[in-house]
Amino acid sequence: MSGRDTSPASRVLVLNSGSSSVKYQLLDMADRSRLAVGLVERIGEESSRLVHTPADGERRERRAPIGDHDAALTAVAAELAADGTGLDSPRLAAIGHRVVHGGRRFTAPTVIDEEVLAEIERLVPVAPLHNPANLTGIRTAQALNPRLPQVAVFDTAFHTTMPEHAARYAIDVETADAHRVRRYGFHGTSHAYVSRETARLLGRDPAETNTIVLHLGNGASASAVRGGECVDTSMGLTPLEGLVMGTRSGDIDPAVVFHLSRVAGMSTDEVDELLNKRSGLVGLCGDNDMREIVRRRDEGDARAKLAFDIYVHRLRKYIGAYTAVLGRVDAVAFTAGVGENSAPVRQAAIEGLEGLGPELDTELNSARSDRARLVSPQYARVAVAVVPTDEELEIAAQTYALVRS
Repeated sequence: MSGRDTSPASRVLVLNSGSSSVKYQLLDMADRSRLAVGLVERIGEESSRLVHTPADGERRERRAPIGDHDAALTAVAAELAADGTGLDSPRLAAIGHRVVHGGRRFTAPTVIDEEVLAEIERLVPVAPLHNPANLTGIRTAQALNPRLPQVAVFDTAFHTTMPEHAARYAIDVETADAHRVRRYGFHGTSHAYVSRETARLLGRDPAETNTIVLHLGNGASASAVRGGECVDTSMGLTPLEGLVMGTRSGDIDPAVVFHLSRVAGMSTDEVDELLNKRSGLVGLCGDNDMREIVRRRDEGDARAKLAFDIYVHRLRKYIGAYTAVLGRVDAVAFTAGVGENSAPVRQAAIEGLEGLGPELDTELNSARSDRARLVSPQYARVAVAVVPTDEELEIAAQTYALVRS
C-alpha cells in the first residue's frame, strides 16, 4: 500500500507581507479549520522573532536575526514542514496573498503572473508603504515553490463596485486620470466578509440586504453595502481619508496641508507623517488604545473625553450619511478590534439615532462574546450587529474558489 497522500488539495496558506513583518495562516477549506497561525516580526533587525502556533496549540517561538523576507518565509516554510504541512504538501492548493492596492483593474482575486506583478508594481506610487512589501512576499513565495498557484486578493477589490459619482473626486478629470487620483477604499476583504455574515445573522440573502459596515481597528473605515455590493466607503486614494483612527486624522480640510506648509514651514513629508502617524486618537490624547481612552474618560480626563467624543461624532456622521446613500438600511455592523470589543463606542455611536432606525439593547451590547451576534432589540427597524471579522478566512475562501474553478 502506497504511503502517498491522495487527499484532495484543500489547504490554503494566507500570507500578509508587511514592510518588516509577515503574518500567515494555514487553513483547510474542507472544513474551514486553522492548521497554523504565525507571525514573523522585526525582519531585518537583530531582535527578529517568529511565533508559530499549529493546530494543537503548542506555540513555538524563535528569536534570532532574520535578515529579509526570503529568510522569513524560508523560516515559515520550515515551521510548517515540521508540522507535516509544508509548502511541498500535495494537500496545499495555493497561497493567497493580501495585496493592499489593486487600483481599478483588479476587481476580484487574481492568479499571479508576471503581468499581474508588473501592474501591482505600477501601483506603488499610490500605496508606497504596502505594495512593495506585498510584492516581496509574493516573489519570495514563488521562489520557494514555483509550481504552486499564487493568488492576489486585493483590499480595494470589494470597493470597485462604487459608482463613478461616489468614486471620483471633484477635481480636473484629466489630472485625476493621468495620476490615478480617485477613491479606492481599503479593508475590502473585511467589509465583504462582515456584510455577508450580517445578512446571515438576519436570515436574509446578502443580495437583498443593505448594511453599513464599521471596521474599527487602529485603522478604521465605513462602507455602505447595497445588496452585497459596496456603493460607498470612507477611505479614499489612501487609507488616510474618513473616520478618526488610531494615528490617522481621517477627514480634514485639504487646505490644512497648505496652511502648515506656509505658516509652520513643514515639508510634504513632515505633514504626511503628522497626518498618518501623529494624529487621530494618539494626536488628540496621546493614546490609541480605546480601552485606555475609555478608562481615562471615565476617570475625568478631559483630553481622553474629547478624543472619544470626536471619534464617535465622526462615526455618527458616517452612519447618517450612509443611511442617506442606501435609502433603506437593514443593519449597522461593528467589526475589528474596537468595533467588536468596545461596548461604550457602540453605545455612543448609536445613541440618539433611533429616528434613523438603529437601536441598541444595553444588556446585549454590554455582554462579552467572541461570536457574531445582534445587540439590538427585536423590534428595532434597523438591527445592530457585532461581527468578528476574519480577513484571513475571506482571503483563503476567495483563493480556493478561484483555483478550484
